[in-house]
Amino acid sequence: MARGRIGVGDWAIAVGVATVLLVTGLSGHHPVTDLGPLGYALLLAGALSLAAHRLAPVAVLAVTGVSVLGHQAVGLDVPAVAYLVAVYATVRAGHRIVAVAGSLGMILALPVVLLASAQDRLLGEAFTHSRDILQVAWLVAAGAAGEALRQAERRADEAERTREETARRRADEERLHIARELHDSLTHQISVIKVQAEVAVHVARRRGEQVPEALLAIREAGREAARELRATLEALRDDTGSPPHGVEQVPALVERARTTGLDATLTIGGHRDDVPVAVDRTAYRIVQESLTNIARHAAATTASVRIDYRPDAVVIRVDDDGKARPDTALVPGVGLLGMRERVTALGGRLRAEPRGEGGFTVQAELPVERPS
Repeated sequence: MARGRIGVGDWAIAVGVATVLLVTGLSGHHPVTDLGPLGYALLLAGALSLAAHRLAPVAVLAVTGVSVLGHQAVGLDVPAVAYLVAVYATVRAGHRIVAVAGSLGMILALPVVLLASAQDRLLGEAFTHSRDILQVAWLVAAGAAGEALRQAERRADEAERTREETARRRADEERLHIARELHDSLTHQISVIKVQAEVAVHVARRRGEQVPEALLAIREAGREAARELRATLEALRDDTGSPPHGVEQVPALVERARTTGLDATLTIGGHRDDVPVAVDRTAYRIVQESLTNIARHAAATTASVRIDYRPDAVVIRVDDDGKARPDTALVPGVGLLGMRERVTALGGRLRAEPRGEGGFTVQAELPVERPS
């Protein structure tokens, strides 16, 4: 339930209580001209303050309490309905001790106010009259009702959290199931590719032929893909485990890119402090996907990878001299979209576009929160 603003229902309660009290006061033994406007102003102030009973229940309790004491002091004998509602609201908000303390204070203060406002009134009569005004049983009932509703709302919130946790757990289980299915399927296919590549390399060497660099690259890529799938499944099984890859494995990526005939270079600048696991993993994936796209689509001869460690961020930039031109229409593929999602999830920025001098550039800035 929203507590940040006063709603129409809150005003309806306040106006309703004010109307009841005003009618009760006007139908009493004292006409308005005898009492003056002060008593009715106090009565209305206390009742209308109930509009804020959700926003500031303790303040409303104080205002209604002062209002009851005030209009009783000037002789306006009206039941303390607004104060009872304020007690209910205060208990409902969880301020039980404040509600009890305030009610005890009212029970003690009201006889004093009545005695001070009517010098000829006896002490016993003042206590009896104050009891009739406050009706202690109604105070207890209001507090009990507020506490009962507060407990009901707490149980409802707990039930909602439980449902959300159950739904989240089921979603995690489903994702894990899908990941395992993909792992089993992809592992089989990659194993076939790897075995075929191993056989081809073996046959070529037995014949004394030179093994093509592309075939060696396929064999190494198959081995790496199989290792990565196993590591990914292990990470899914144990979320607390280490990430399968990080920036430390980027040199191996660049080296494998060279085996395809690409003149790839790696430059690392800055001092590598403790980098969050998510940033470390994302940096690796950006370089991996960028080099994969260069090999598949760019028709490039050179590529440069630069990783800069800055005080507040890790910046990755991958450039190539491929066929992309400034006027080339960029159609994001699955790999580029995946990179953008990873970077955005970390609150970073990604720029992927053709370069002015030709080729393509990918630059990602991943923010890093340093311990203070």
